[in-house]
Amino acid sequence: MDVIHTVGRRKTSVARVYLKKGKGNITINKKDFKDYFPTNLLRYKIEQAQAVVDLKSSFDIKVNVYGGGLTGQAEAIRLAIARALVKESPENKEKLKAQSLLTRDSRMVERKKPGQKKARKKFQFSKR
Repeated sequence: MDVIHTVGRRKTSVARVYLKKGKGNITINKKDFKDYFPTNLLRYKIEQAQAVVDLKSSFDIKVNVYGGGLTGQAEAIRLAIARALVKESPENKEKLKAQSLLTRDSRMVERKKPGQKKARKKFQFSKR
């Protein structure tokens, strides 16, 4: 097996994942993922796809991620890892799809409109 390359996106974050046989090391932008993501929730999101298919310590994962905030980056990485696991072994697809880990979350920030304070909020109205 060679290196498997996949891409995941969420909001404005883009994650490129390189998956190869190994001992379960996850490096994100040349840092250990526990150093890169400070909270347990974000760390859980990274490991979620591997936990679903019971492959926690059989692959080394190298990630390049940019754009957005930490949550968007974590979810982009989760999608890319799930796609890589499907590429590596197509029978994983059913398990990952059942947990909605192969679906790209298409929600984006709504743009600010002219004549309004924010996307939906209006300027304060005064009758008098």
